[in-house]
Amino acid sequence: MSITVHIYYTGDNGSARRFAQEMTESGIVRAVREEAGNEQYAYFFPMEDSETVLLIDRWKDQRALDLHHQSALMEKIADLRKKYHLRMKVERYIPE
Repeated sequence: MSITVHIYYTGDNGSARRFAQEMTESGIVRAVREEAGNEQYAYFFPMEDSETVLLIDRWKDQRALDLHHQSALMEKIADLRKKYHLRMKVERYIPE
């Protein structure tokens, strides 16, 4: 049973898009996609909100998601969120 998480990153003056760009260019996105149990890790840009980036993050199960949250990558991601002064809104979906 996959777990899908939507994370909305919101900043100011294009900081959310710069965050997503640095995540990609630094190799963090590639590394997350290579983690065991990752099924999707992709950024999207809402047309009506230029200051928000949506991350759709899907994992095979809770164990895979927990391991990701305990990984060294999470510290790097948290550091970048702080660097770009982002606010987050998280939605979690588990199919019935």
